[in-house]
Amino acid sequence: MSGGKAVTSVWKQPAQVWAVAFASVVAFMGIGLVDPILPAIADSLQASPTQTELLFTSYLLVTGVAMLFTSWISSRIGAKATLMIGLALIVAFALACALSGSVDAIIGFRAGWGLGNALFISTALATIVGSASGGSGAAIVLYEAALGLGIAIGPLLGGLLGEVSWRGPFFGVVALMAIAFIAILTLLRGPQEKRRPVPFSAPFTALRRPALAILAVTALFYNIGFFVLLAFSPFPLGFGAMGIGFTFFGWGVALAITSVWVAPWMMRRMRRTTVIMTVLPLLALDLIVAGLVAQIAPALVTCIIVGGLLLGVMNTVLTEAVMEATDLPRSVASSAYSAVRFIGGAIAPPVAALLWHAFDSTVPYLFAAASVLVATLTIFLGRGTLAHIDDEPADAATEDAEAITVGDAA
Repeated sequence: MSGGKAVTSVWKQPAQVWAVAFASVVAFMGIGLVDPILPAIADSLQASPTQTELLFTSYLLVTGVAMLFTSWISSRIGAKATLMIGLALIVAFALACALSGSVDAIIGFRAGWGLGNALFISTALATIVGSASGGSGAAIVLYEAALGLGIAIGPLLGGLLGEVSWRGPFFGVVALMAIAFIAILTLLRGPQEKRRPVPFSAPFTALRRPALAILAVTALFYNIGFFVLLAFSPFPLGFGAMGIGFTFFGWGVALAITSVWVAPWMMRRMRRTTVIMTVLPLLALDLIVAGLVAQIAPALVTCIIVGGLLLGVMNTVLTEAVMEATDLPRSVASSAYSAVRFIGGAIAPPVAALLWHAFDSTVPYLFAAASVLVATLTIFLGRGTLAHIDDEPADAATEDAEAITVGDAA
């Protein structure tokens, strides 16, 4: 997504940038960390699959709702304070999860974790951009690398620690986030940033913009497909914690590769709306195949990896499309879009579990495919309203895309 100049300087950064980047890796690990231990939690705490899937729902729902207010908060107390509060909440609630004795308690504590995550990830990229050397292009590459690394490592670490105990991954997050907290506290220094208070109503008003509303609705249905693939698949796979961890490590690597390299290559050759309307039907097809082969573990693993490749492209293209859709401030567009998208992710896991219980493991994937096709139809019907997002080359949107990238992590 960046020119060669930005890429060559991306690794030469101040210590404070590396501190925030490290914390970002850990924060994004939290998205897939519980994936490998879902069956173990269900077994150890006598929880149903639907209850277990609520570990994703409470986390994503609170993250999404909180995203509506993070720009209002950070514009008043400053980036560093927002980062520190977010990290402290993640440490506290991850520890509470590790010490819990019931699935209901973990569901509640994951909600608190989601609040901390919203405060942190909504501020981290702006902090990296403000402190990085080599311009915003280098900052974007570094942040996307942190995002991809976190999404890939989360399931793998969850699998490794989950082989010892389902509590292990939660203790792992506590330790890593505590280190990140200390790193940011000691290394994030510099001139006092200028604070420009954002109105409380700004994200809600933003969703009245037709172009942003179309993309937000698209993201909501697309994210249902995303999280059925991520959160439901551990159950039909039937693997242990390590097997699930390695599967979704491959998924995360695939997502990172296409997000950072393939999507920009496609956008240099195709309109953004064309890329979206090409990739979404392919994702729906992949989900349909996943449903048909859900009882065949190797085939399902293949569908999961292919899904990661497609999801990576969609994440990046939607990011840039949203930033081209309006003339709103970056933080406001990010808050509005990310909130709707995370809420879509919150819906998917328990609905998938309920469909599995009522029918079989094929139906949740068909539900996900149908949701992705609704996202495709939304873009198709709104393509006239979105025509202006194709007016400029993709590179022109790179700097503006930096603030919204966080909404595409999930």
